[in-house]
Amino acid sequence: MERRHEVLFEQLNTYRSELLEMVAGLSETEAEIIPKGFNNNIRWNLGHICVDQYLWIRALTKEEMPIPMTFNEWFGYGSSPSRFNDETPTFSKLIPILQQQPRIIQERYQDHMEEEFVPTEMGMHTIEQVLIRTIFHEGLHIGAIQTLKRQLSSEAGRS
Repeated sequence: MERRHEVLFEQLNTYRSELLEMVAGLSETEAEIIPKGFNNNIRWNLGHICVDQYLWIRALTKEEMPIPMTFNEWFGYGSSPSRFNDETPTFSKLIPILQQQPRIIQERYQDHMEEEFVPTEMGMHTIEQVLIRTIFHEGLHIGAIQTLKRQLSSEAGRS
């Protein structure tokens, strides 16, 4: 594996570890709260990170995702916690899925990072390009989760 691909997988693992550390200790209830002025909660952000990464890979490879397609209905672009139902994975069910995702992606694609596919709507045509985009995207949602956690702490302090 080329060094730059090793670095990409290291980044994927590092960001994911930071994300999981950030939400460690949160309760199911805390993960469900949508603070005033926000559209989503921590649970939605976690599911969205997971589904986004798999959807972009699927857009290239046309392979089935290792999660059900219903994840897209609950956590895909334009979705909302208002669409959650009894089948939507809980906060605690999302954690092991997120823990396993970097390993699954690395095992499946480490030898195919530069394989050329038909470009996505954003012009990405390799797994390498998709991972660069999805790692950046994960960072954005880590920021959103940090903001949600601060807001939850602030609201808890006022009650």
